[in-house]
Amino acid sequence: MKISIITVCYNSEATIEKTLKSVESQSYPNVEYIVVDGNSKDNTVQLIQQYNSIITKWVSEPDKGLYDAMNKGIEMATGDLVGILNSDDTFYDEMVLQQVANFHKQNNIQASVGNITQHNEEGKTVRKYSAANWNPEKLRIGFMPAHPALFIKRELFDKYGKYALDFKIGADYELITRFFLKEKISWKYSEITTTAMLIGGVSSSGYESYKLITKEIAKALNRNNISFSYTKIFLRGFWKLVSFLKKK
Repeated sequence: MKISIITVCYNSEATIEKTLKSVESQSYPNVEYIVVDGNSKDNTVQLIQQYNSIITKWVSEPDKGLYDAMNKGIEMATGDLVGILNSDDTFYDEMVLQQVANFHKQNNIQASVGNITQHNEEGKTVRKYSAANWNPEKLRIGFMPAHPALFIKRELFDKYGKYALDFKIGADYELITRFFLKEKISWKYSEITTTAMLIGGVSSSGYESYKLITKEIAKALNRNNISFSYTKIFLRGFWKLVSFLKKK
């Protein structure tokens, strides 16, 4: 089983080397690693070139943003499974892709859903995000599994489409809604912690971002003809807090 890992980046010289080293450290041998750079102006490309031995394909050219770059990577991919590793994230440990491959070999599924950890710039873990209690119906109220913990059969992108470019920060939500809720692909929770993410990012900070992603969640559900309550989506932060307090 070949696994295609896609990293998209732009001016990522401060973080991308740890990402590249993380891929290099994986014990699983059948990995296709694709790096899509958005024509960086710093030393990102020079760092990419230093890891040619582990990079199967790479390109550096202007794009229309994060999701356009992901789509380019998917178009270049030839693996059985596709996973995304952001340019400021790492795999949780060196056994992740071996575990993912074993899980998919043991289960007749089209996608697996795992866990992530989030850490600050000092490397301290500040949050663990588990998909143990997630199911596709929760997309109706604003809850999706962690995008980097998804491994999806490549053929699904040909069948159901790639990331929609008219979303600013919610194209991953729309794709997951389309695949899991509209098309009802087969999936299973893997229990694997796949990724250590640097906290922050394009869709996880500030009230304005919260309002924007709320709007885009509603847009994603509408586009796929999924019934939902806008109020419940807007209040998803409150329910997350309640859930967190219950665990205390």
